[in-house]
Amino acid sequence: MCGILAVVNSKLSPEALRLQTLTLQRLVRHRGPDGSGIHVVETPTGARCSSVAHERLAIVDPLSGNQPLFSHDRSRSLTVNGEIYNHKQLRAELKDPTAFRTESDCEVIVHGYDEFGVDIASKLDGDFAFVILDDQTGDVYAARDPVGVNSLYMGTGLDGSTWFSSEAKPLVTGGCIDVRIFPPGHYYLARGGEEEGRLVPYYAPSWHSASAATQPLNLEKLRTTFTAAVEKRLMADVPYGVLLSGGLDSSLVASVIARLKRKRFLEHGKPVKSFSIGLDGSPDLANAQKVGEFIGTEHYGFSFTVQEGIDAISDVIYHLERYDVTTICAGMPMFLLARKIKAMGIKMVMSGEGADETLAGYLYFHKAPNGTELHAECVRKVAALNQFDCLRANKATMAHGLEVRVPFLDRGMLDATMTLDPDFKLTRKGEKTQFLEKWALREAFNVPTEPFLPHEVLFRQKEQFSDGVGYSWIDGLKEHAGKVISDEDMATAPIRFPYNTPGTKEAAYFRTIFHSHFPNNNYGNGIEATVPGGPSVACSTAKAIEWDEAWSDPTKQDQSGRFVDTHDAAVA
Repeated sequence: MCGILAVVNSKLSPEALRLQTLTLQRLVRHRGPDGSGIHVVETPTGARCSSVAHERLAIVDPLSGNQPLFSHDRSRSLTVNGEIYNHKQLRAELKDPTAFRTESDCEVIVHGYDEFGVDIASKLDGDFAFVILDDQTGDVYAARDPVGVNSLYMGTGLDGSTWFSSEAKPLVTGGCIDVRIFPPGHYYLARGGEEEGRLVPYYAPSWHSASAATQPLNLEKLRTTFTAAVEKRLMADVPYGVLLSGGLDSSLVASVIARLKRKRFLEHGKPVKSFSIGLDGSPDLANAQKVGEFIGTEHYGFSFTVQEGIDAISDVIYHLERYDVTTICAGMPMFLLARKIKAMGIKMVMSGEGADETLAGYLYFHKAPNGTELHAECVRKVAALNQFDCLRANKATMAHGLEVRVPFLDRGMLDATMTLDPDFKLTRKGEKTQFLEKWALREAFNVPTEPFLPHEVLFRQKEQFSDGVGYSWIDGLKEHAGKVISDEDMATAPIRFPYNTPGTKEAAYFRTIFHSHFPNNNYGNGIEATVPGGPSVACSTAKAIEWDEAWSDPTKQDQSGRFVDTHDAAVA
């Protein structure tokens, strides 16, 4: 992944726009420390200028894949953050036989746009956010991947220009009068001369409707689809590894990678490196070590202290551009771990995000009254991934120039899991395996003759990420917030923070730090408005209360799985 920035139809001169873009693109340089590029052009009318800029993290074709990339006649320029897993197939579909200039998987986007036009986004199998600028017509085309694995923002400059960036920082610093999240599964098109473009959805899968979720359970298909999703993400020309918490999702990712690598190198290759983090004695560290030994990875477990976590909070908030408690609490360990991994020379890792949303893995799903409501909640959770788990994973790792790939959110996996009859995702008390969440996934990989995981890990209950690293992390953070945020601070919170007023001391603590990084914000249109959900965004509290009124108890509106009454029951 990389960092992109584009400014379209600016009133600045070409020289001034180049300087402005060069200055602001430094704010996303942490995403791409391997190289920089910029292209500035006057619009056909000559009255305005546009720029596309790129900060590169070189994963595929490190030597010749620098950006911006150009069409064959150099009339169109492309800046992209992404990986296109079907780039070879798309190359074969192109009618123009002109040789590509690079071996980059992303160059096919700009040539594909020449032939397929706005349909190119729907043809891409990958994780991406990009902008194409047509020097001759002034047309602008931008798109983001279906789920929003890669971050992308847009805004409006004081002079009416349109901005796009991987992160909000350049838009805020550049004085945009608004900052918006570019919606996943959409493309943006502005024809030359148009002051405003339009956002058009290109990804509308059938499973958005509950009536399409009727597929019977096919364990072998689920297993082979996931294996294929992992395999295509091994596309890399640099060292890679896997995040391994010891929970079900990351353990399955790691196990499949280890098998694929042994198959590819016939036992002669070096084992894949796996990584975990936690407080001393945490569940994740112990379980990850057990899994690593079982599947044969070269495992590294790192520990941190509560104080080290607290010390990192300000940096985490700056990089994640968020203040909600759930995201920051879970993002901090990943932020610390990513720094360790990058220091070891690893540039890409795989992770297990997405399984809980697509397969009803969160503990409150135990309360779902029926399959219809469960499916609707899964659809809602997938739609929100770009603002929560995907955002956390993307920005916490890219803060250190480390790319994360998420096979559970592969389009094939989405079709397989989200069209599955939701009755197969319900938990059923009294039935041994179905009492656990995600039991279909567990059974798909329950192959006793060639076990993917130790049985106790394959059937280990869900832990929230911030729990798995050690319960003392949540408790220690609350204690610290109680010391630095007074009762008087909470009494004046509605005045200081009229938008999404924090309701807990942890939330007020994070919000105060957020505003130290992003001051003078326009509450209605600025970066703060891109943070959803208010005070704490506890795990789907509204739906949880709807399913079980007992959850209206404030003590259960907490990020810790300990406050969910199904947390310990399913272990027995």
